[in-house]
Amino acid sequence: MINKIVVGLGNAGEQYRQTRHNVGWLVLDRLADRAGWSGRGRNRDASAIVGGRFRGLDLLLVKPQTYMNESGLAVRKVLARERAPLTEMLVVVDDFALPFGKLRFREGGGPGGHNGLRSIIGELESEAFSRLRIGIGAPDGGFVDHVLTRFEPDERQRLDELLDAAADAVEAWAREGTSKAATRFNAFELRPADEDRLAPPGDVDGPPGPDGVRRTKTGWRRVLSRRRGPDEGGE
Repeated sequence: MINKIVVGLGNAGEQYRQTRHNVGWLVLDRLADRAGWSGRGRNRDASAIVGGRFRGLDLLLVKPQTYMNESGLAVRKVLARERAPLTEMLVVVDDFALPFGKLRFREGGGPGGHNGLRSIIGELESEAFSRLRIGIGAPDGGFVDHVLTRFEPDERQRLDELLDAAADAVEAWAREGTSKAATRFNAFELRPADEDRLAPPGDVDGPPGPDGVRRTKTGWRRVLSRRRGPDEGGE
């Protein structure tokens, strides 16, 4: 039986683990937790891979271990080994063109400015695969800095709910296909943040004050613009 292949896009390295650009990996981590597969994966085909039978589904969860802009190299290898058609693959990816917390299924189409999708389309020479875009919010400044930053306090407060909804959406895709999953989840609305639970400027892990200084558990830190690392894939 052919597995349903779910590819989550992200950048390898601890410094990127909780950044917006790695939300695809976070969704796959949530699915692996549900299935009891955490810690059971293996590395092959330039990817971290885990899979098996889960709630009547045959799933293969794939995290390319290349940089974002070379994701297609890993995806091509996985598809070749599994001998799977593109109709059996879903790519889970961040999207700063969508508000934080929005989910958007799409069947086919171009990369939409995303370097990971561009790499996959280039390697496969096809756009005929489904993707689940997860809104990470629009940048205030440059998009490279934005996608490689961590979520803000009001977003972290609701991140678990978003990851659960996205994991539910992936399951729906595997059972029902892209069109039906889109009907159910493209209208998903994440609840607003609880204002009384947000740390004000000056509190630990609160937002930076007007001077750009943020208080952390280890002291006061000035928020600096982050330079892009080599081959991090940009957007």
